[in-house]
Amino acid sequence: MRLRVRIVSLTAVAVILGGVAACAPAAGPESTRPVARQSAIAATHPAAATQPAVATQPAVAIHPPATPVRPRPAASPAIQVTGTPSGVKARGAVLADATTGQVLWGRDIDTERPMASVTKVMTALLVLEGGHLGQQIRVPKAAMDYAWKNGGESAGLHPGDQLTAQQLVVALLLPSGADAAYTLASTYGPGLSAFVARMNATAVRMGMTHTHFTSPDGLPYPTETSTYSTPSDLLTLGLAAMRYPVFRSIVDLRFYHLPKGRGHHQYWWDNTDDLIGSYQGALGIKTGYTDVALHCLLFEAVRNGRTLIGVVLGSPATGVAAGAQDAAKMLNWGFRLRAASP
Repeated sequence: MRLRVRIVSLTAVAVILGGVAACAPAAGPESTRPVARQSAIAATHPAAATQPAVATQPAVAIHPPATPVRPRPAASPAIQVTGTPSGVKARGAVLADATTGQVLWGRDIDTERPMASVTKVMTALLVLEGGHLGQQIRVPKAAMDYAWKNGGESAGLHPGDQLTAQQLVVALLLPSGADAAYTLASTYGPGLSAFVARMNATAVRMGMTHTHFTSPDGLPYPTETSTYSTPSDLLTLGLAAMRYPVFRSIVDLRFYHLPKGRGHHQYWWDNTDDLIGSYQGALGIKTGYTDVALHCLLFEAVRNGRTLIGVVLGSPATGVAAGAQDAAKMLNWGFRLRAASP
């Protein structure tokens, strides 16, 4: 994974501000069998800091969902499936109705592949389950050393800065900061080893039987394929994470501004998800890339009352938006499908 510090300069942000528009196993390689949004990030703990993002809105209360389980096929399909999406180059993929769990199309949905930084969705989920999002956490110097040593993306965190857990989740999900992943895992594990063990235990609890984690960020160590999952398992993960209002409110932001405050520097973080701001109705969720995993994307979008969620793994490295391009083709096809007759 290449090291890229995604801290947007004031000039770049000014440009952005001017242009912002506001699982069932598959029988074969490809299958079509069945199987809320908030715009501001608000603290969810009494002691939370109150720095605004792009806009200030009332606090969002977290209501943890019940133990996540693998989505089951709808009793009767809500969408009539005809044909397949064309031009999708991803090695593994799945598209489903997020409301009913009906799988509309898939390619090798139970084949294990590296998922790169999509891993960070599980890290965020464990932090949300742990709560205390308003607690102040000091960024250790080891977090920067970790990201640099392993060639990870960085949120540009400053050693010694004190940020809330929720602000660190933003740094984890938007610029895909491995330094933020290290800092959160060290706190919520406590320690990386304990945190990774919890990630794997949670995957088992959720029925993600073809998923394994070796880090809180998806970096390719000890090998390029040590951390892996399947489109089907990641669909389960995405559905669980998007049930948290705070998670949803983060992943659909184009960028986040944290003004300089007591104990920390100013930060501007932009979203690595190319669907956000370019695809109508896109809600998130998380990108990933390594030289072996190629482009990966866990995504969700809504149009005309229909919410679709999907995954692409291994989209060819033809450009930085390769995963988003595959996702858009799948979504366009899915939104064109007609509702099933009652």
